[in-house]
Amino acid sequence: MSKGDGALLAGHGLVLAHHDRTVVHGVSLELHRGTVTALVGPNGSGKSTVLRSLARLHKPKDGDVQLGERRVWHGSALSGKEFARNVTLLTQHRPTPSGVSVRDVVGYGRYPYRSGWRGVDTDGAAAVDRAMALTGVTDMAERGVDELSGGELQRVWLASCLAQETSALLLDEPTNHLDLRYQVEVLDVVRDLANDHDVAVGVVLHDLDHAAIIADRVVLLNEGRVVAAGDVRDVLTPAHLSEAYGIAVHVADDPVTGAIHCRPLGRHTPRPV
Repeated sequence: MSKGDGALLAGHGLVLAHHDRTVVHGVSLELHRGTVTALVGPNGSGKSTVLRSLARLHKPKDGDVQLGERRVWHGSALSGKEFARNVTLLTQHRPTPSGVSVRDVVGYGRYPYRSGWRGVDTDGAAAVDRAMALTGVTDMAERGVDELSGGELQRVWLASCLAQETSALLLDEPTNHLDLRYQVEVLDVVRDLANDHDVAVGVVLHDLDHAAIIADRVVLLNEGRVVAAGDVRDVLTPAHLSEAYGIAVHVADDPVTGAIHCRPLGRHTPRPV
């Protein structure tokens, strides 16, 4: 399926609630193969909740999710393992297992391919090795994950998602806890997955410059509603960003990368001439 074909994973008119409080109001978005779609917006805008619904972890009050032509929430015959062979999610918060090696945690991503937890997975070892190499954790493969820093652990969980080898990858703030080098490397991996492996990527990002660099499309959310959606330059505009974030935002082309650079303007920020 090419970028011009139908969506691999899509949410249609999603209405999502936490208990009795509706937090997402009729949001629709599509993820296409070979394309990175970034969800951006202020805290509490519903980005992570939308991602969880796409990942079959938050049932909508209304609307539905489609994987290809198959509905996920209403009338779905998809088994959990079948869905997990197609879609995986890296969440912000995951537990830190005790007494488990990095290699074993990365191997957790292979569970959809086993007949049982200890079932045979012919391609598993190679997939785990590839995922560890992509995320730069090979050298720590035999270390216990409870010995790792927050940034190292984040890369291990990302490797576990990559080992799952799905056609759709959902990432909730994947650069969280990472230093500059690994932020760049994770963003490069995300772009490589879309470019070289035709993966459909949906990623929640707080850093608007990161979104401008790696995304093909952007969905800007505020208070559970879509402010704007489309190509990067059509969405990341001063008007749209100021509306969503409630602060003046200057947008210009970065002279080094050529991508859009977004700078919020506080009371002490020198204004552009």
